[in-house]
Amino acid sequence: MQYVMPIVIGVLYALLMSLIREPHRRRFNAIMVAGAGAAYLSNGAGLGGWEFAFAALATYVAYRGLDSWTFIGIGWLLHTAWDIVHHLKGSPLIPFFHDSSLGCAICDPVIALWCLRGGPSPRELLTSARVVRQNP
Repeated sequence: MQYVMPIVIGVLYALLMSLIREPHRRRFNAIMVAGAGAAYLSNGAGLGGWEFAFAALATYVAYRGLDSWTFIGIGWLLHTAWDIVHHLKGSPLIPFFHDSSLGCAICDPVIALWCLRGGPSPRELLTSARVVRQNP
């Protein structure tokens, strides 16, 4: 369950975000990437100045994501890498939940894949699946 729930959460995130109409969906997700980039700043996660450097990088990527789903996907993949560093270092995202960074590292690539596909709505996903099935 520890590995399944983060995937479910990532899928639910994508489904809920797909309810927001474009272009607001892309912009809102860019803001979410910026927030995720700063998530470790407030919990004293123990990487010192590197926390600020990562937050600055995530902010830049999020800014570029205002106009690009690809940058939003890259932002989630960068956050995945940062989650892995925190999980291995032993400084979790949620201080009282030891494996929270691991869960985040599993969830974030699911979101990234959705973003790298252009943040499609469920209808767009189904349409593209039908096209692929019809033209193998």
